[in-house]
Amino acid sequence: MFLTPGPSAQTTVPRVTPAPATSAVTAPTAAPQVAWFKELRVLSGVAVSDTGDLVFVGSDARIHRTDARGVEKWNYATGDIGRAHPIITPQGNVIAASYDDYLYSLDTAGKLLWRVRLDGDLFASPALRPDGSVIATTAGGSVYAVSPAGKILWSLKIAAPIFSSPAIAPDGTIYFGGQDNRMHALTPDGKLKWAFAAGSLVFSSPAVDAQGNVYFGSSDRRIYAVGPDGKVRWSKPTGLFVNASPIVTSSSLVVVGSYDGSLYAINTTGETEWTYKAGSPIAAPAAELSDGTIVVGDLGGTLHAVGKAGQAIWTLKTGKKMDTGVAVSDQGMLYFVTEGGGLSALAKQRPLADGAWTTFRGLPTGWGRVLTPAEAQARTQARRAAATAVLATLPPAPKPPTPTPVTPPRPTPPTTPTTPTTPATPKPPVVVPPPAPVLTPTQLAGAAATGARLEAGLVYLPLTPAAGALGLTVRVLTPRTATLAANATDVGQVVPVRMLNKVAYVPLSALAKLPGTQVALTQAPTPAVTFTRLGRVTAFPLNLPKVTPIKPLPEYPDVIVRK
Repeated sequence: MFLTPGPSAQTTVPRVTPAPATSAVTAPTAAPQVAWFKELRVLSGVAVSDTGDLVFVGSDARIHRTDARGVEKWNYATGDIGRAHPIITPQGNVIAASYDDYLYSLDTAGKLLWRVRLDGDLFASPALRPDGSVIATTAGGSVYAVSPAGKILWSLKIAAPIFSSPAIAPDGTIYFGGQDNRMHALTPDGKLKWAFAAGSLVFSSPAVDAQGNVYFGSSDRRIYAVGPDGKVRWSKPTGLFVNASPIVTSSSLVVVGSYDGSLYAINTTGETEWTYKAGSPIAAPAAELSDGTIVVGDLGGTLHAVGKAGQAIWTLKTGKKMDTGVAVSDQGMLYFVTEGGGLSALAKQRPLADGAWTTFRGLPTGWGRVLTPAEAQARTQARRAAATAVLATLPPAPKPPTPTPVTPPRPTPPTTPTTPTTPATPKPPVVVPPPAPVLTPTQLAGAAATGARLEAGLVYLPLTPAAGALGLTVRVLTPRTATLAANATDVGQVVPVRMLNKVAYVPLSALAKLPGTQVALTQAPTPAVTFTRLGRVTAFPLNLPKVTPIKPLPEYPDVIVRK
């Protein structure tokens, strides 16, 4: 989710690309055929039940459950959209999160069991503990443990938004990244064990291996391995920031993509085994199939299948970006979501490989924890049984009938008679006055500085001109957050916002934390806060001492109010 720098930013970073990466240029094998495609408005990741049912949150602000063919069984309305990966519990119930601050629990029929309100948008995916309790993190900067009955057991505030999904180690340790540039480790009862400082923001959701080591990426352009004691085991540089969640393969390789367009595979000692060149930024987590194939989508709209040596097996071009991981059922159906919410299915694929974290959230059901040995053995047996079962023949995709009623009403006939008489009139519009002038970055920075406000000790700028001055657009806006993107293929960077008189304002400090950004205070020729980001210099004409005047406080405030 972030910004994609130009080519110049990539050439200054050391590369760790062995020979196999060159094989990614062309795919030696034909891609599998898409069994079906449906416009289901999928917004979150897709959870898959043991029986093959699919659960996801849609752009219609509803939690949906369908069968393996995408035929809806039920849906439930929430108060807002959500991108968190849902959980399917061992009982078949659904736990899902939304930007409306609520965590929901629904039964197998889609009836509400409970909902609990937390202190901010739930962007991160929750995790399910063995006792049925749930760990959830919020953009408000808090971690919660919620009981199987929907009661808050404990909470911990870290004073920084959390967009990294929590992961639970075999000993119950809870790991998550924060916007304070740290990977946090909590005890099962919510006490801080340690916090490891990366060089920048940690959006990446951690992966955990069977020994309790944690792996994650950072906006500082590195991939980290940290032991259960909080000490770094190794770190590897990449060409750009790493927001994707790593996986740990069945052969103990840490595999994760970067915005530099590469997929990295690193062994347990920190050595790069191979680097695959996807050619477009990778924001989605990968998944390992039972034959060792790695499948991952990129922001350029291509689904890649990569072999054990980092070689391309096949590529499937969709033309629409993919920023969520593929979902794989035990029956060998592979699902992927493309921009706009379309869901595609590839039939007769292999199930997931056995391992502690071979897919996002560890399991298709989205539990987000390392299984116990007994659970892992049962899971392996169930997967193998499902994989050997005869797959039912899929019926024809019901997509064609849908567009049919939409096409006839289009006013094609009326357009034809109008065309002969219109040519003479439409030609002159070439002389129409040019569109309203677009403000330059300097003008936008001036407008943002003029609207600066001080709230709760923080300097806020009006969001739209501030983002525009930095070359960004506001893609998604909620009452508490905004997603800023550099271009159409950029997933975007999430920043906190505050609504003041129905206008969105962004903290100056949040803009200063954007990846690749340096900030300096300048006094000449006039006071300004100067941003240097990806080679672009933008000066906001702010006189901070004037915006944030120091007001003396009485040493002993009045206790009695005088009239």
